[in-house]
Amino acid sequence: MSSPSADPPPPADGLLSAAHRQLRALAHSLSHPSHAPVPPFADAPRRWQRLLPYVVVAALTAVFLPVTYQFLRTEHHLGDGLALLLALAQAAPLLMLAHRPLQAWWIIFCADVVGALVLLAPTATEHLPVPSWGPPPAGPTAWPWPPPVMVGYLFTLFFLGLRETRRALLGVWLMTGAAGLMLHLIAPSRNNGSTFLLPVLGAVVLVIAAALRERGEAQRRLVEQETISEAERAGRTLLEERTRIARELHDVVAHHMSVITVQADSAPYRIEGLADEARAEFDSIAASARESLTEMRRLLSVLRSDGTEGERAPQPGLDRVQQLVESTVRSGLPVELAMGAEVPEAMHDGLSQAVDLSAYRIVQEALANVVRHAPGARTLVSVTAAGGHLMVLVVNDQGRRTGPPLETTGTGHGLVGMRERVRLTGGTLDTGPLPEGGFRVAARLPLSAAPAVPPTSPAPEDS
Repeated sequence: MSSPSADPPPPADGLLSAAHRQLRALAHSLSHPSHAPVPPFADAPRRWQRLLPYVVVAALTAVFLPVTYQFLRTEHHLGDGLALLLALAQAAPLLMLAHRPLQAWWIIFCADVVGALVLLAPTATEHLPVPSWGPPPAGPTAWPWPPPVMVGYLFTLFFLGLRETRRALLGVWLMTGAAGLMLHLIAPSRNNGSTFLLPVLGAVVLVIAAALRERGEAQRRLVEQETISEAERAGRTLLEERTRIARELHDVVAHHMSVITVQADSAPYRIEGLADEARAEFDSIAASARESLTEMRRLLSVLRSDGTEGERAPQPGLDRVQQLVESTVRSGLPVELAMGAEVPEAMHDGLSQAVDLSAYRIVQEALANVVRHAPGARTLVSVTAAGGHLMVLVVNDQGRRTGPPLETTGTGHGLVGMRERVRLTGGTLDTGPLPEGGFRVAARLPLSAAPAVPPTSPAPEDS
């Protein structure tokens, strides 16, 4: 019984496959520009810098077009029409160097090769009469690359090196050398040395241009890295400042608030014969101090981190407005609360947390403003829900207390904060003094938070 034959080994064509891939990549780089058709300095801040590439290529075209035309007529004795056609094909594409250098190189390269083949034809000097008193006239010697053609081609290579990749530049250089070698083999007697001079000078120009391009890219990457580092330093500075503020709040404010809480709790035991009203007042002071400590701890967690820890803590809402009003009444401010019967139902149906918190903060800030600026003023707090919206109204009349207000001026941050909260929930806010005296704060919030609307310029208000 014959054994099954083993599978034949795969052909060893790894080197050929690699060469084929490299040639395909080289051809792709020569046929596909590596950059968008925009000129250099397109992002420059000044207009003259953006126009500079166009001015340079226009000047090159204006110089090389007549020079090439005149050289072909005088040195190679071509007719006017043929000389003009070759000059246009070899010099006019220089206008494309600013935004499409690879396409310009293809046109110029093909035109130069065709021009070299045209110059192989017999010239007019070969048919000139030979004078008897001197040597015969010398024919043209600048072949295959006449001086104007060579200099214009070097400028083309320079612009190309500023924009294209190394693989594309290598392909351009190889094709330049191959074209020169082919022309040399066709007519070795006509070669004056430019066949081998152009690849050498072209290699130098391409290396210089590529070095400038890579240096510019390195500088741009360095600037980007410095910008990122500066943003990171600014972020670290912000975090350090927030940590410092949190530390100072903890060391100073938290200490004093803790002392107030301890003193208020221990006062009924330290002071004999204390009336029941005084005991209740001390209990209220201790409860307010504890609530302030809780709020401050939440603020400290936000300052010391990215805010996620503070957001996990329970946030106050409409269910605590009653406690807020009672605490304000104990401070001596006559406040009445009117809570619509539909509000608890709206809370039960899933009131938006942002709207719930915003309504509480608006009432809190409005009552704080009354305490600071209009002590003793009668105040009405109304919270109702209708038509898919929550209405919060805080109205106070003129203060009746004979003593001076706690603050005569404000920073305006309280009303600005109210307006920002309302804007973020998609609601509206109306604030301002009343004609008969007093102040009014009216907020209309959607029961479910809507996307924020663009802010309007708030009127200068005080808090």
